[in-house]
Amino acid sequence: MKTAFLFPGQGSQYVGMAADLYDRFPEARAVIDQADQHLDFPLKERMFGSGGDTEAEQEALTQTDVTQPALYVHSLAAFAVLEAKGHAPDMTAGHSLGEYSALAAADALDFLDGLRLVRLRGQLMARAGEERPGAMAAVLNLDADVLERICSEATEAGDGVVQCANFNAPGQIVISGDSEAVIRASDAASKSGARRVVALPVSGAFHSPLMEYARDGLAEALEAAEIRTPRCPVYLNVTAQPTTDPAEIRRRLLDQLTAPVRWAQTLEAMRDDGADRFVEVGAGKVLAGLVKRTLGRDLDTATAGTADELDAL
Repeated sequence: MKTAFLFPGQGSQYVGMAADLYDRFPEARAVIDQADQHLDFPLKERMFGSGGDTEAEQEALTQTDVTQPALYVHSLAAFAVLEAKGHAPDMTAGHSLGEYSALAAADALDFLDGLRLVRLRGQLMARAGEERPGAMAAVLNLDADVLERICSEATEAGDGVVQCANFNAPGQIVISGDSEAVIRASDAASKSGARRVVALPVSGAFHSPLMEYARDGLAEALEAAEIRTPRCPVYLNVTAQPTTDPAEIRRRLLDQLTAPVRWAQTLEAMRDDGADRFVEVGAGKVLAGLVKRTLGRDLDTATAGTADELDAL
């Protein structure tokens, strides 16, 4: 039996995240306290909430430059508990931001180096969204090759670009780009038989050329960061293939800003390489659901984001 650890990205955050881990597990508490001491904003307050205005607290947590370190820290806190209980992955992967968590769990990134990178990445992506506002939309039940053709035609039809940004599962693909181009592609997708097209509440056109603004700053930070040979293969978003090569990891983390997340293909590659158990480590249950949708309902999945889930494992 081979076990794959999966690490979530933006969209899985919630007020109260990791508070129960902090209360119950000293390993998780140490990770969260260390992160809180090294960030320039009150991480624990953003993650745990204070019992005040729930809507305002949720809004504060969903800011890209806050969400990314919060999700990274939650995942690594849960992973520390798993390690203490004797659990180790045979392979790892993370969805978008989660790729940094996957690399830290595989010991390719030092925890604090990863924290600094995801904080900067969130800041740069937020600024990119301000410099060149865009949009994203989820397209349901349309073949990938049809949607890619639609995006290409929508880009050629007028100002702006749009491309497939997240291949999350068969029949669940997210498109991203300039707002007008996303609208053109969304309309065409609906006419081509998509069951549903849903505009997403995001602050930028992630995984599209609109994130180009963020490349230079992140490239400099990645060049300065130490990236080690991981202790197990890490499957990369850009290629959907495993690697243990630090140079490729560094290059692909930069490419990931503007390239699609090939998540369904990543899950298929992990299964083909022998993974028969998938554990989602961190906030939410999105990735466990995508495993079922992509690889089949009978596949062995588990979630490890709450104290009760970790105790059950």
